[in-house]
Amino acid sequence: MGEARAAAGREGGMRSLIVGASGGIGAALLAACGEGAVGLSRREHGLDVTDEGAVERLLAALEPPFDRVIVATGALEIGGVPPEKTLRALDPANLARHFALNAAGPALVLKHALRLLPRDRPARFAALSARVGSIGDNRLGGWFAYRAAKAALNQLVHTAAIEIARSHPQAVVVALHPGTVETGLTARYSATHPVVTPERAALNLLSTLDRLGPEQSGGFFDATGARVPW
Repeated sequence: MGEARAAAGREGGMRSLIVGASGGIGAALLAACGEGAVGLSRREHGLDVTDEGAVERLLAALEPPFDRVIVATGALEIGGVPPEKTLRALDPANLARHFALNAAGPALVLKHALRLLPRDRPARFAALSARVGSIGDNRLGGWFAYRAAKAALNQLVHTAAIEIARSHPQAVVVALHPGTVETGLTARYSATHPVVTPERAALNLLSTLDRLGPEQSGGFFDATGARVPW
């Protein structure tokens, strides 16, 4: 599972772990990170982030340290259910599925990936969030389950960052909004938004993540490095 690439990464310096590496943004991140990158995905490795046993097992097989861990999993539609347009469409089962995949999943990755991050030098963890998860920036309404799950993800990342700062004082733990990216996830919902390619999004995300310092850990940023309102 990428041992040759991991060895090359140790020799060349920075190592990166991309979780969700078979998706549009994840695959672009894996390519952009180069020889130091290891990718895990549900498609290729059976990594279901809603299954803690699978998360723990696959991450336990990796040898530390990793300088970056990026979680690029998530879904706007689960089980073919589109985002809700009205409160009448709110379904508790769909809401629970979104929380499991879009909020709890990345948090479980962080829980079990923490041992992979070095304590004595800079280390970075990012989970891909979404601007629609911003409560302060919500002017349109709708999309209840996805919005709520991403808002919950932001809170989980922020809370974890406070604890991690005690054991990893040079760590950066953040939620990142990649922008509207040309992927299957956004194809039906991006007509009124400017879009970027996955390759451009990956470069923007890595540039932003690598510029952030420990004093910004726990924050929510877009791909330009600007803070997104909670």
